[in-house]
Amino acid sequence: MKDVVNHTKEPKRKTVKCVVWDLDHTMWHGILSENDQLVLRENITDILKTLDSWGIINSIASKNNHDDAMQMLEKFGISEYFLYPQISWDLKSNSIARIKEKLNIGMDAILFIDDQPFERDEVSFVHEQVTCLDVDSIANLLQQCKPRFITTESAERRKMYLSDDIRNQEEQEIGNNKQFLESLQLTFSIQPATVSDLQRVEELTVRTNQLNATGYSYSYEELEALIKSPDHHLFVAELTDKYGSYGKIGVAMVERSNDTWTLKLLLMSCRVMSRGVGTVLLNYIMNLAKKKGYQLVAEFLPTDRNRVMYITYKFAGFTEGGKLDNGGVLLTHPLTDYVTYPDYIHLSIQES
Repeated sequence: MKDVVNHTKEPKRKTVKCVVWDLDHTMWHGILSENDQLVLRENITDILKTLDSWGIINSIASKNNHDDAMQMLEKFGISEYFLYPQISWDLKSNSIARIKEKLNIGMDAILFIDDQPFERDEVSFVHEQVTCLDVDSIANLLQQCKPRFITTESAERRKMYLSDDIRNQEEQEIGNNKQFLESLQLTFSIQPATVSDLQRVEELTVRTNQLNATGYSYSYEELEALIKSPDHHLFVAELTDKYGSYGKIGVAMVERSNDTWTLKLLLMSCRVMSRGVGTVLLNYIMNLAKKKGYQLVAEFLPTDRNRVMYITYKFAGFTEGGKLDNGGVLLTHPLTDYVTYPDYIHLSIQES
């Protein structure tokens, strides 16, 4: 069989997921605590709106009085564009660490802008993967951050994080995790990928690090070739609950050779880690392979972040069956029984 895509272990393109802003002499001209007459930096509102529309989160790491700074952001009409602003007298490296945890992203996906070399150096010393820029670089910021595609999920990303905050608050109020998941009315939909899905699929392969079993990223053109190939099956998964849609959050791709399916791509968005749906797509592939009479193997290529996917495979019953030339391992599964799905999830399947 002729390979449609032959991936080796390649470094991922660096993707900016969050821009963290300083305030004094960065977001605005002047110093808030010194009662200066503050003026927003030129074009800053348009930059914030553009980043937000691209699905790039804006946040703040500023040494200031929190309430005074928030009031000023509201006065300028831009407070809504910032998620998890960290405004205190703490070290900015600590502020950025908190933002990273809130967003559940890697440090290398954060870009920090500050007019003070000391503050940039302090952040760089603690978090060497964070990209730190002087405020003079703002003119080129959009060019540096622009993603290849702007998807529906991109434009709604900030609102999705806000919806997650509501869910997390409800989870704390309910206390019992299973009862909370049952209350969400989760629906997990799986369908063969179409051309209209490919921009989002490429975005997921580029953005997803922790829950990508191989670390491979695929271009739109490669994905388009895969969905046309009779020897490949590309699936996408979407998750919804009573609060709305999480968007397309999962991708799986299998390659057929004789009587064997090779699972070459399996990834899930990190945003749904706490929803108990991490194994649903894998279980579906396992059940479908068994139903169609195929043996099932899976490629796993370790990265510095995706060990949780190896654990997912192991808990699902996969065992190591050999080494791959690219440094990964080939996992096998006997498929002796059909796998059940969590009872708090409604599964919606669209057959090809």
